[in-house]
Amino acid sequence: MRDKVLSCIRERVLLRSGDRVAIAVSGGGDSVALLRVLLEVRSELGIVVAVAHFNHGLRGKDSDADEQFVGELALHHDLPFFAGRADVREHAAVNKLSLEHAARELRYEWLIKVAHEQRLEAIATAHTRDDQAETVLMKFLRGAGTRGLAGIHPTLVRDGIRIVRPLLETARAEVEQYLTSLGQPWREDATNRDPRFARNRIRHELLPLLERDYNPNIRELLKEAAEVALAEEDYWNQETEHFLERWHKPPGRLLLHAKLSPSAGLQAEPLALQRRVLKCFLECRGLPTDFHHVEALRRCALGETSRVDLPGGWLARRDGDWLELAPPEAQPSGSVVSYEWSLPIPGKCAIPEARLTIQATLVPTDLAASDPPGSLLCLARIGKELTIRNWQPGDRFRPAHTGSEEKLKRLFSEKRIPADRRPLWPVALVGAQIVWVHGFPVAHDYAWVPGSGDALRIEVLLDE
Repeated sequence: MRDKVLSCIRERVLLRSGDRVAIAVSGGGDSVALLRVLLEVRSELGIVVAVAHFNHGLRGKDSDADEQFVGELALHHDLPFFAGRADVREHAAVNKLSLEHAARELRYEWLIKVAHEQRLEAIATAHTRDDQAETVLMKFLRGAGTRGLAGIHPTLVRDGIRIVRPLLETARAEVEQYLTSLGQPWREDATNRDPRFARNRIRHELLPLLERDYNPNIRELLKEAAEVALAEEDYWNQETEHFLERWHKPPGRLLLHAKLSPSAGLQAEPLALQRRVLKCFLECRGLPTDFHHVEALRRCALGETSRVDLPGGWLARRDGDWLELAPPEAQPSGSVVSYEWSLPIPGKCAIPEARLTIQATLVPTDLAASDPPGSLLCLARIGKELTIRNWQPGDRFRPAHTGSEEKLKRLFSEKRIPADRRPLWPVALVGAQIVWVHGFPVAHDYAWVPGSGDALRIEVLLDE
């Protein structure tokens, strides 16, 4: 393992002589192995290492025990130790994020802050080959393109700090074998087996099924697919940047072909580049960029349609040789963007108009009691699917543990939800009855209570 990690670092130029590196150590096997192996090779690489641990505070005493374990490990090896913590649940609630997303956001924010304060050049994280396989599969199931299929990048830069993944060529089984050979203990996180999290279901259910019944080498194949996708992303990103430098001059306008030469411009480019340019064209305005929106925009660029209605009230229209994006405020007053989608139980549905995804997860009755009261729906009362739509004036709702039904507009005001965000605010219905509203307890009459069987959790995932 030592040789594999050293080779990975040198081939990918992850670390350089003289680098001061913070190793992100959670206490789990992967991160402890990363610490031990970097200690073995630090003299050959010429690096200086420190240990950083972020306490998410999600597991009470177990989280504190993890922090103590990592601190003692750093002390044993005479290494500088930095510890941070934050209220992940509050951050998730305030910013409408999943716990996983909120934890990752706060963790990296803190790690980068430490790196700047301590004048470090890099942060090393313990993502393995198995993490890469899980990520690629998860992205594929969500409908990702080449960018998503590139998975976890071996190195990236955030706010001037390099984030490197030296274990990306190493399997989790190799990690555990390595630690066992050293007699090095590590901490086990019980939430890593919690089936409520999609990654855990992929790790413990889907990937083992694919290995057993379809291809025993599936993890390696997924890792290789990520390598190919990453290289192709790098190439096409450069091509896209070169094109936009030539033809994307005025803000919000894209030249479709040069007046003196119709063979130049977007229409003359290969299909792959057309799609990437248009995807980037939408992203520069913060608009959703799923396949259907990009294709609709491409048909407009090619002259098949004269205009395309986009999420959030934006409009794309062809104006002579130009493709132009018009913001909502430039549209006629009174226009309302609405949506309605079906959410399978369990399952997901993307809401491109609001740039989010709604996820429905089954919660076994023995696990449901650990969730806050009023946060889960009674599965037996829901059926096989929910209707997801945006809020409409006149909608009424009675959250769990409240006395009576109220207009949602009043509930929004009480919770200080900005007026400009309300028109796209998601609600879920059974028939004509609203049973869930983002950011509120579930409907009083549909709330799960002990003894009512299995439960259903509805979560909002912000699209990347």
